[in-house]
Amino acid sequence: MTKKFFVFAVGIAVFFSLTGLAISQIDQKIKDNLYSQIELYSYTLTTIQADYVEELPPKDLIYGSLKGMLSTLDPHSQFLDPDEYKELKTETEGKFGGLGIEISIRDGLLTIITPIEDTPAWKAGIKAGDRIVKIEDELTKDITLGEAVKKLRGKPKTDINITVLREDEFKILEFTITREIIHIEDVKHTQILTDNIGYIRLTEFREDSAKAFRQALEDLGKQGAKSLILDLRNNPGGLLNVAIRITEEFLAEGQTVVSTKGRRKSQNIVTKSTNRDHLVDWPMTILINEGSASGSEILAGALKDNKRAIILGTQSFGKGSVQSVIPLPDGSGLRLTTSKYFTPSGKSIHGTGITPDIVVEFIPPDEEPEDENGKKIEEIFENIELNETEDREKLQLSKKELEVRERLLKDNQVQSAISVLKGIGVFKTFTEESAPEELIAEVEING
Repeated sequence: MTKKFFVFAVGIAVFFSLTGLAISQIDQKIKDNLYSQIELYSYTLTTIQADYVEELPPKDLIYGSLKGMLSTLDPHSQFLDPDEYKELKTETEGKFGGLGIEISIRDGLLTIITPIEDTPAWKAGIKAGDRIVKIEDELTKDITLGEAVKKLRGKPKTDINITVLREDEFKILEFTITREIIHIEDVKHTQILTDNIGYIRLTEFREDSAKAFRQALEDLGKQGAKSLILDLRNNPGGLLNVAIRITEEFLAEGQTVVSTKGRRKSQNIVTKSTNRDHLVDWPMTILINEGSASGSEILAGALKDNKRAIILGTQSFGKGSVQSVIPLPDGSGLRLTTSKYFTPSGKSIHGTGITPDIVVEFIPPDEEPEDENGKKIEEIFENIELNETEDREKLQLSKKELEVRERLLKDNQVQSAISVLKGIGVFKTFTEESAPEELIAEVEING
């Protein structure tokens, strides 16, 4: 036995002694079976090290086997080498390089959950549900999520070619997209749309999202909002605890937000709202679509089941599994599916998604925005001449806000949400002020 082989064998023994610590909590019958399979695994590793045509570093063999092991579990579990683990932690801070897409493996195909708003992928015309069949000239068949992320990301200002299958149009489309540093603004377009109806666009759940969302609610309150449209379209999720905190804004203390169920008792958790002092009780509609996943499905499901909001749009993505990120001693990590989400009524989100109360398919509006009187936004501002830099910045800001507002008012799903909230307002006024007492009693009995 060579010295190198001896060192490798010792390394394997140490590896499995550490593994033994991890499996010490498993039932005895499973434990016995696992140990017998580990013997096979150890034999295979030592055989490769001794007889493979090229000498390979033990670390490469171990990392490779761990990647393969995790990839056989489900599309969301993966082994992360130290660089990938560091990159994952960077993602939750809201700034990273790439195209601006959230991806998953669905039906064995690399699938876009959603393009993030105002990113290169969004501007190029990538859509939720697109299947990436090629990255550059390489087919994505059997690719893992980790491998896909590595290929898609790169230095800013560099181009990447991707080929997608758009199944609903029966088209193969090719895109050349220039990578950029992705700056994620979680809470966007906070404003009053019409008739005291507030609007907030929530793009993801990241570290500072709950704080920014609370501020947005306070701003709308100061502006006189009496109802709310919460836009979760193309929101792929993010941090679970942040999604829960935002959901709690609308649920009184003790109401169920979400439950998780796994193999361990410690993973079977029912999370209830702890909100005691800042409950937002405005009538609400929530917009969702096929790009709404994970945390946004938790929020929509909680408010739907608690009869706190009306859900409008199209079926959500259906990503309802919980991944725990587990650091390993050498700086690598595991992203492991440990449980699944369930809505307050006990329905599983995973693979099914949230069904809207009112199904409204999206119809793309006209490109050039107009104000409510049909006048083009450019016409409103074109004759204004300003010299001061500060005034010019204010003008640009007000112009952008008006463009966003008018674009939203022409969005057919937003229009439907406005109609629903107006109807709720009329009904509330009718029952509280105009209706005879007999009718009010009948509504309360049958309602």
